[in-house]
Amino acid sequence: EIPGFTLDKTSGAAVSVHHKVTPPASPIPGGLLLTGILILAAVGLNAYSKLNPPPGKPNFIHHLHPPTIPAAQSRLAYTLGAGGMAVFLSLVLFVTGLFEMYYYVPTPESAAVSVQTIAHLVPCGGLIRNLHFWAAQFLVIVMSVHLLRVVLTGAYAPPRRFNHVLGAALLAFILLLDFTGYVLRWDEGVHWALVVGANMLKTIPLIGDGLYRFVIGGNEPGGAALIRFYAWHIFGLTSGAVILTVWHIFRVRRDGGIAVPPPSERKDEERITRFDLLRREVLAMTAAAVFLLLFSLIFPAPLDQPIETFNAMSGDSAAPWFFLWIQYLLKFGDPFVMGILIPILVVVTLGALPYILPNAKSGELGGWFPRGNRIAQAAAVSIMFLILLLTVLGAIPN
Repeated sequence: EIPGFTLDKTSGAAVSVHHKVTPPASPIPGGLLLTGILILAAVGLNAYSKLNPPPGKPNFIHHLHPPTIPAAQSRLAYTLGAGGMAVFLSLVLFVTGLFEMYYYVPTPESAAVSVQTIAHLVPCGGLIRNLHFWAAQFLVIVMSVHLLRVVLTGAYAPPRRFNHVLGAALLAFILLLDFTGYVLRWDEGVHWALVVGANMLKTIPLIGDGLYRFVIGGNEPGGAALIRFYAWHIFGLTSGAVILTVWHIFRVRRDGGIAVPPPSERKDEERITRFDLLRREVLAMTAAAVFLLLFSLIFPAPLDQPIETFNAMSGDSAAPWFFLWIQYLLKFGDPFVMGILIPILVVVTLGALPYILPNAKSGELGGWFPRGNRIAQAAAVSIMFLILLLTVLGAIPN
């Protein structure tokens, strides 16, 4: 028997009916073996690249990078590796999400049970689900750090202002993707997010009721709501996020790559090639993969009992952690103002910083805390600090 798991006709689809039903072996040995292989591969790749000269002709992957970039602005201390890490986590989400689709059933009766099936019965399914869940959580953190790093280095100065707007929009899409994926569990742990989050749509003047029915597919959450959240998560929001990601990366190249001072004002003329840059990226992604694997082996993704009725919520019902600050704001006033208007204004303000506040001068680029955009730095740090503070307060039990 598996504690907390009930075998029924839906979860039984993952089990051979002519054999004894036994849970798969623990994924920990296999996960540790894969972690060791990744570490050895990273060490071997690093040693090989240092002992052998780079190839004469760059391949397709190399061509995705500029021929050379300034060495000072390629260091981890400046970039924090957040942009590349966000791309890596997005790839992890895409691959693990594809695997989960083979067993997930988007119906109210089977959704939570199919997630239990993935977690408990499908070989390595629990590890795949944990990787998908934690990659989504870390992606929100990494993208927030990336946005804050861009502001604190003044890297959105012209001609990069529009790309900063694309980055802010992409963060909003990722938050919505996390939210819809969170709801797809269809268990008691998502009850608050589904009921209260959807009901806030009704508070929007003029269009609230119609927007609620469009999102939910009726007068209350049910099968139509689940299939719509599934469609938005798999196709609608994912398509938008992919388009914004490709556009964002394209604009990085088109706008001149990493923000640096003009050649006449640079103190360090050293540059690294695209081959060295790719080697660093592969090593960073390998380290991230090792960390994500170990984290996913130790900390399982949350899983609760299936939702039986929407008439009442348990006392433990709460928003996902990245929306806890909104849940806490709801205590202070009108749901539309606190739950919808203020979050929209936060995203718009962060995206509009290069248009509404002074930008860093060209000679100040390439380092932290340029004088030219100190007001924007203070505004971004204040917004992020308040969100973090409200999140912590929202996480404290009443």
